Amino acid sequence: MPPPFILIVNPGSTSTKLALFEGQVQQSAHTVRYESTELKRFGGIWDQFEFRMTGVRAWLHPQIHSRLSAVAGMGGLLRAVQGGMYRVNAKMLADAHANLQGEHASNLGCAMADALAREYGCRAFVGDPVSVDELIPLARYSGHPLIQRSSLSHALNIHAAARRAAAAFGRPLDGTRFVVAHLGGGISVAPVLGGKIVDVNDANSDGPFSPERTGGLPLQQLITLCYSGKYTETEMRSLIRGHGGLIAYLGTSLATEVERRIAEGDSVAREVFEAMAYQIAKEIGAMATVLNGAIDAVVVTGGLAGSAMLTRWIEQRIKFLGQVLIYPGEDEMRALAEGALRVLEGTEEAMEY
Repeated sequence: MPPPFILIVNPGSTSTKLALFEGQVQQSAHTVRYESTELKRFGGIWDQFEFRMTGVRAWLHPQIHSRLSAVAGMGGLLRAVQGGMYRVNAKMLADAHANLQGEHASNLGCAMADALAREYGCRAFVGDPVSVDELIPLARYSGHPLIQRSSLSHALNIHAAARRAAAAFGRPLDGTRFVVAHLGGGISVAPVLGGKIVDVNDANSDGPFSPERTGGLPLQQLITLCYSGKYTETEMRSLIRGHGGLIAYLGTSLATEVERRIAEGDSVAREVFEAMAYQIAKEIGAMATVLNGAIDAVVVTGGLAGSAMLTRWIEQRIKFLGQVLIYPGEDEMRALAEGALRVLEGTEEAMEY
């Protein structure tokens, strides 16, 4: 029997990434990019749905020479779920449309997968959505009963990196203990016990600063800023998520640009970049304590893991914890394809949302 064809749909803030897999082999890929001026004419992300679908279909139709077996979409800010693959159903679509835990382009993923699956007569899934919540009870405490910590993380890539590391050790995933650091536009650092994300910082409001986000901030100074009269609530949220981190300090979110400045002798760029590495290393150390320091490896992954300068600084501070594995890139498309393939081959059961 020939391997199944699987389409992957990953909507982001200014693009929709597409990939067509035949089994585990990627046959083609494409990114539909949007100018910010194009998107500004829409009131919200759901107003963009048909606009995005038009671009997807324009690329997809000429690519399909065999019947699709599945479409897997990026999971968004849905309700809290365990990690794994989920069948797209009416309840999931309703929660996505309601922007249940916030408005983000990834919320479109399940609806785009569902629409395309209906067109091609196949099954629709999402895998390891951002809202995967496998936290242990102690990790939910914040310091005040009015505020509870919850899990919103780069779960898809964290789980994929943990599976890759388990395979490298030649051990079943459920018998491993890793700290996985996803380094991208946002940063998630998680102790992963037996394949479960048992704690994690909220990349939108906690943990290390990143290319675009502030991470955790001193609360008293933040409260003063909130009530200074200089910023609206919307402006404060934008300051923390989208205009924080490297952008706020250096005016760029590109690690390659920061490294270029460092190479040219920019001491400020060097200190800021090293400060980000310092905070990432601190978070990794903190998460190692969740596993009592008994870990198989620290796994560093995501787009920023491709920066040898950054990962070297991080590794210098955390190497006492043990082996450090560097897996550059996010590879979310492959992770979704492999998850759908496991379901189609019967080695994993798709869950009901």
